[in-house]
Amino acid sequence: SARVSSGPWLSLSFRIASSKRMFEKLVVIDARAHLMGRLASIVAKQLLSGQKIVVVRAEQINISGSLIRNKLKYMAFLNKRMNTNPRRGPFHHRAPSKMFLRAVRGMISYKSPRGRAALARLKVFEGVPAPYDKKKRVVVPKALRVLRLAPGRNFTVLGDLATHVGWKQAAVVSKLETKRVSRSAEYFAKKQAVLKIKAQAAKNVAGAVAEATATIKQFGYQ
Repeated sequence: SARVSSGPWLSLSFRIASSKRMFEKLVVIDARAHLMGRLASIVAKQLLSGQKIVVVRAEQINISGSLIRNKLKYMAFLNKRMNTNPRRGPFHHRAPSKMFLRAVRGMISYKSPRGRAALARLKVFEGVPAPYDKKKRVVVPKALRVLRLAPGRNFTVLGDLATHVGWKQAAVVSKLETKRVSRSAEYFAKKQAVLKIKAQAAKNVAGAVAEATATIKQFGYQ
């Protein structure tokens, strides 16, 4: 049988690999104006690699094609059921978060142990609930509609489609989002005011501490 040498190169490579952080602790994706299929494929790949992901604002995900076209597709999907016992599935979710979750699930072998573990790393929400409203949110450029869909092409907002097929929480989510945006704007204004005061204070004492600052910079500090 093949045997792996335990020479110094092995321990060195192990130290290099372990010293680099492979994953972020948690990635929060703002799904607004992302194309659903493209975003789902990227999220699925990252989940299988071991990354934990939270997707927020699922109701503002986009799908290429007009609303009526996507509605006809979904109504056809609603007709698909088990002939003898419909309670066994397939289950037709109406909430945008569940629709996106199902899209990701379709790209993962979710019945295998690896697939189940990958899917367990994903959370999807309408709106931006706590505590994710206070965490840094990112976008996925490869899935943004403005970069991937030709100008002038029709697209559907997932929340609108969900409302047409039976989702009843759009008004509640919209109300909560309005409140969140208002609180966020107030926080940002206060933060900017504090930063302005700090900058002015640093400017006021710059002359007095110039000598000390120069000494500190000699040792590589800012």
